[in-house]
Amino acid sequence: MSPTTALTADQAAARLHELTVIDVRTPGEYASGHLPGAHNIPLDHLDAALPALRTAADRGDLLLVCASGTRSAQACRRLADQGIAAATLTGGTTAWTRLGHDTDRPAGPRTPWAMDRQVRLAAGSLVLTGLIAGQRWTAARRLSAGVAGGLVFSALTNTCGMAKILAKLPHNRPTPTDLDATLAALSRSSISRPIPE
Repeated sequence: MSPTTALTADQAAARLHELTVIDVRTPGEYASGHLPGAHNIPLDHLDAALPALRTAADRGDLLLVCASGTRSAQACRRLADQGIAAATLTGGTTAWTRLGHDTDRPAGPRTPWAMDRQVRLAAGSLVLTGLIAGQRWTAARRLSAGVAGGLVFSALTNTCGMAKILAKLPHNRPTPTDLDATLAALSRSSISRPIPE
């Protein structure tokens, strides 16, 4: 694969048995549903995973995945700068699930929210707080205006500062043992992949 390769959800589904899938979302997003057999290496831990990713790429094709394709495309560019070829999933897990492809979810009573849902809750809460508090203290309305400005900037630049902040919360961070286990699995000579149906 060349560093600029992108696969659609249907193309990736047809080749899933031969791809090493790396999900670059936060652990909370990953737990909310990921491609079968995907390994979770959050984007901000990509540099630490370079040796394991190089080993995995030497054995086969890498597919990087996020919610929309934006972060995985960024990760592909970072890997390409290091001489590691990878493809991105066009439309991310959103396109994958919209087309009805299966996702894996960990068993348990509570699944963490996806990052976009966490951002909507945080932004909405801050705007509402600014408006309610602004009835008594006019200066509190600046909070709502600041969040609104941040959302506009986020849309124009296709970045999200609030998501970067929320990604630092404990439930969105990989535990060292989870990340170590993922890197060890990638470094082994054979990675278990789903069997095609």
